[in-house]
Amino acid sequence: MDTGKDIFMMTRQEIQRYQIICKILDHEINQQEASEILRLSDRQIRRIVHRVKVSGESGVVHRLRGRRGNRGIEEELKQKVLRIYRARYKGFGPMLASEKLLERDGLKINDETLRLWLIEEALWQVKKRRVRKSLSWRERKAHVGEMVQMDGSHHAWLEDRGPKLVLMGYIDDATGRFYGKFYGYEGTVPAIDSLKSYINRYGIPKSIYLDRHSTYKVNKVEYYKDWPFRDKEELTQFGRCCHQLGIELIYANSPQAKGRIERIFETLQDRLTKELRLAQASTCQEANEVLERYLDSFNSKFEVAAKRSGNLHRQPDKRMLLDEIMSIQTQRPLRNDRTIVHNKRWYQVLTRTRAENVVVYEYLNGRMAIKHGANRLEYKSINGPLVRPKPIRSPAHFRGRRSYIPPRNSYWRIGFKLPGSLRTN
Repeated sequence: MDTGKDIFMMTRQEIQRYQIICKILDHEINQQEASEILRLSDRQIRRIVHRVKVSGESGVVHRLRGRRGNRGIEEELKQKVLRIYRARYKGFGPMLASEKLLERDGLKINDETLRLWLIEEALWQVKKRRVRKSLSWRERKAHVGEMVQMDGSHHAWLEDRGPKLVLMGYIDDATGRFYGKFYGYEGTVPAIDSLKSYINRYGIPKSIYLDRHSTYKVNKVEYYKDWPFRDKEELTQFGRCCHQLGIELIYANSPQAKGRIERIFETLQDRLTKELRLAQASTCQEANEVLERYLDSFNSKFEVAAKRSGNLHRQPDKRMLLDEIMSIQTQRPLRNDRTIVHNKRWYQVLTRTRAENVVVYEYLNGRMAIKHGANRLEYKSINGPLVRPKPIRSPAHFRGRRSYIPPRNSYWRIGFKLPGSLRTN
């Protein structure tokens, strides 16, 4: 309130209070009755009556209105924070920016205060909340490792500093603990390699909740589902790995069904992108190094306690050949001369065997092996038979064609002579 002007703001409560005080001054009611009506003490009523006598209507308005609070932040500090934000943290959300100001610059600013400053300076835009569809809520699983949600996030994680990457992410449904790894694409090898890294860190989960991407599920239509015509379920390479490890695969029917992993990807696309920017990461390897350091602090903020104690992750058995299971396995026919063709390359099997089919193992480290059952077969790479290229023939309508000239005695020249015909030569 500016007391030097005749215009000032009053709330509805203050207008009602002024009207009651006027009744006291007009001797319509006494101060005790006014205190009961306004629910104020007698002492407070006496003070307000005195101020109204001196200042008029402005006597009921609080004297600190319009002034900066005693705990208000100095303008110099505000401008300093805004300068740092423009220089280093432009595009950061208010909460993330307040965390970074405290972590890197030693400035403790409340995120709501910073949000109001940024909106005032047009550095942050208020987001409109969308009207969400009515969906049924699913309770979290009770134990750690009972179910893990998995997905891949395509995003410009390195912005314009490097190639586009895919974050293969895993989140425990019971606690919200996140694990991830960057790859150049979303496919069979990244899915198997990321699952192997997760198993080495936490163990084998009981089940994985994922979408119907062709990497995880064969989406071929099954025409016969009833016995005895029921076809055996086909598995992708990732599905075979999970089947051999005893992991149950649960396929979601919509992105909203696995909303926990979708929402944490939305958070990481904001926070992790800024971390990569601050670290100036420009390659997939550097991004993974930053992510490895960032996971502990991220999980400490967003991880929750499980409903029940106990960890359902299983450690891989020593007899379980994890490298064999987590590989690309392809069955190939073995020819009579003990040769096979794989990825357009020829291989000669040196071990004598009468097998009709062999399995080619492609390991994640780039090695390859050929096996029949549990027996490893020796082999070497050879040059395949020389295939002579077929001569290229020009199309028929481009080849020269000789025109047909009928002879003199052709029926096309003399015509057909039928019995009773009037035509004569």
